[in-house]
Amino acid sequence: MFFEFFVGRRYMKAKQKQTFISLITVLSTAGVAVGVMALIVVIAVMSGFEADLKSRILGGQSHISLTRYGRPFDNHEKVIEIVESVEGVEAATPFIYTQVMLKTPMGLSGAVLRGIDPESSGRVLKTLGGISFEEDAGGEAGPEPGIVLGSELAGNLGISKGDVLYVISSRGALSPVGHVPAMKRFRVAGFFKSGLYEFDGSFAYIHLHQAQNIMRMPGRVSGVDIRVSDIYQAKEISKKIDEALGFSYFTRDWMEMNQSLFSALKIEKTAMFVILTLIILVAAFNIASALIMMVMEKTRDIAILKAMGAPNKSIRRIFVFRGMATGLIGSVTGMGLGFLLCGILKRYKIFELPGEVYYFSTKLPVKLEMTDVALIMVSAVLICFLATLYPSHKASELDPVEAVRYN
Repeated sequence: MFFEFFVGRRYMKAKQKQTFISLITVLSTAGVAVGVMALIVVIAVMSGFEADLKSRILGGQSHISLTRYGRPFDNHEKVIEIVESVEGVEAATPFIYTQVMLKTPMGLSGAVLRGIDPESSGRVLKTLGGISFEEDAGGEAGPEPGIVLGSELAGNLGISKGDVLYVISSRGALSPVGHVPAMKRFRVAGFFKSGLYEFDGSFAYIHLHQAQNIMRMPGRVSGVDIRVSDIYQAKEISKKIDEALGFSYFTRDWMEMNQSLFSALKIEKTAMFVILTLIILVAAFNIASALIMMVMEKTRDIAILKAMGAPNKSIRRIFVFRGMATGLIGSVTGMGLGFLLCGILKRYKIFELPGEVYYFSTKLPVKLEMTDVALIMVSAVLICFLATLYPSHKASELDPVEAVRYN
């Protein structure tokens, strides 16, 4: 291999007779570098989106949700005791879930109302840690019970802490004039911010006892939120919980509840990888073109080497080395530029994303994963290698007698 390496290195250093070939080589190297850089940056941003979205969802959503077929719980204390005895479960808390209208002097807005137990909810939902409704255990501490709103929802309603609002539920009562929705007065006790616009703009929390009164569900709950020690074992733990509780109960883990969202992100990431790989493919065609013209220029050199006894495989290796050197230089340069650009995007707030569109209200998330970088580098080098096969094969098939005769 030393002979092929020596000749290939000389071809790299030698000045081309035709400057056009040198220009194509430079453009090929730049094309590979740009393609690798674009792939690294885009895939890092996609991975950052997925990781950031996952952390925000799991901060405001339980790892496993336990409900009952057709009806609410009436023995949730015993169910929670059984659930917490399952290996891998960290904590569990009851909840009531319904949709309501929130009425303020500034306007009216729909919301997702959740009744929670403040004592245990913070151990399951991290965004609710330290939440307080300024109530006692019975849910009655003053003229109006407390309610905690998402920061974006509060902004849409135009209210602040201490203001009064009305919660209107469809679970009302029959009267002489027909069905009358239930309406209850609450005082804003505080706000929460998960960083996920979908949660902050639609969720409101009240004490579990107050939700039971509004929904006319005394002593009953809609389900149980569960937190596990390992989020990637949530599916297996869900099966254990189902087996422990029996048929009438069923569970859904966080991956199942957000399957469509994460599947869309995965497909989008794969599609971006395939599309941006075309940039490297175009650069590979330039590498092949430069090698073909170099073979035409070096016809006399190839003929002399073959006349001196160089086998066909040595000629192939010389031009494969020449093309791979261009691809490797471009790939390494692109990797360095990709790392640099990712570092800039991660450190400085260059782009600010609207939360209404991208779920986030923060700077562009970037997460470099070495497996993705390795896959990109291997793909780029493999494409460049494939581009060298045809020109090197044509060079090895050159007849030295004909080459010397006509050159």
